[in-house]
Amino acid sequence: MILSLSMGLRQSLGLFIEPMVRTTGITVATFGFAMAVQNLAWGIGQPFMGAICDRFGGRLVVAAAAVLYCAGLYMTASGGPVGLYLGGGLLIGIAVAATSHGVLVGIISRLAAPSIRATAVSLLAAVGSLGTFIVAPMAQAMIDHWTWQTALAGLALLAASMAGIALLFRRAEVQATGPASSPQPDAWRAIPEALADRSFVITTLAFFACGFQLIFIATHLPNYIAICGLPPSVGASALALIGICNAVGTLIAGYLCQRWGNGPVLALIYLLRTLSIAAFFAFPVSVETTLLFAAAMGFLWLSVVPPVSGLINGLFGPSNFGALFGVMFLSHQVGAFLGAWLGGLSYQFSGSYSAGWLSLVIVGTAAALLQLTVRDEELRPLKV
Repeated sequence: MILSLSMGLRQSLGLFIEPMVRTTGITVATFGFAMAVQNLAWGIGQPFMGAICDRFGGRLVVAAAAVLYCAGLYMTASGGPVGLYLGGGLLIGIAVAATSHGVLVGIISRLAAPSIRATAVSLLAAVGSLGTFIVAPMAQAMIDHWTWQTALAGLALLAASMAGIALLFRRAEVQATGPASSPQPDAWRAIPEALADRSFVITTLAFFACGFQLIFIATHLPNYIAICGLPPSVGASALALIGICNAVGTLIAGYLCQRWGNGPVLALIYLLRTLSIAAFFAFPVSVETTLLFAAAMGFLWLSVVPPVSGLINGLFGPSNFGALFGVMFLSHQVGAFLGAWLGGLSYQFSGSYSAGWLSLVIVGTAAALLQLTVRDEELRPLKV
């Protein structure tokens, strides 16, 4: 429930570009930069939030993040650049770091026995994606029937509910890691060892493309299809379709990882994403092509979570998962920062998103080729 709310809220923010630009005078580039700040704050905060959760558990981390999420949405509703940068950018970015995969997959990894860990992670990522299917149409309906400020207030109430859900966490979930002989969390020692591992470093570099592609799409797809003459409801439907299709794609990715290994599946995901983006850019934009593209991207959206988490758990075990996923995810969020920001700049200076779409294809192709050099048989547990 927490992952569904956190991801659903964040991925619905792109619906507010058009009404905010129309009523406040801010530019698309300003909104894109705020989303870029959000993703950079998410990335920088993720290792710290993950390490805190590894050490002390998730109750306090998630509850505090829910308050920040609520405050960030409230500041965004002010309509000014400062509120957008600090609220929609900084505060929501930190809040998402504490309510997304780096923290929640770490909790699941510690609670689940090794024999079912991959399945448990896949289920979390799959069900967590369903929030977008519900929240995006809800947000668009509130914008249409009331105002975009009222819609943000409604989303803030949803964000606040995460604090109540966090109170249901087990107080001692950080202790439920298995045998007493399991290594204790030690992020300061684990991170340098991870950065000395070739497979970890290559996967971290390739993860840049994931953030670059997905956040460009989440931020700018609604505005792009509006420019192409489609109604705003299509953008909301596309985001909702991404959420529902992602549930299926993530479960299939988890199954394929058990059969083919984490590295090949991750490379295949990057390749299929890039081909889908290239096809959408090459063909005329219509309701049918937009929804087909959304379904394809949804199928591949969070399907990276099972192979990435499987790689980290295979190398180091679950004890320091939050901190190590956070280090890898920082690369993802640097890509997300550039994807959101450069997408806005490309439109601001050229009146078109063409340069942005082409950059997605180039970066995605490079990531697929890079990830192919990682072989699962190279992975071996490191002592931390």
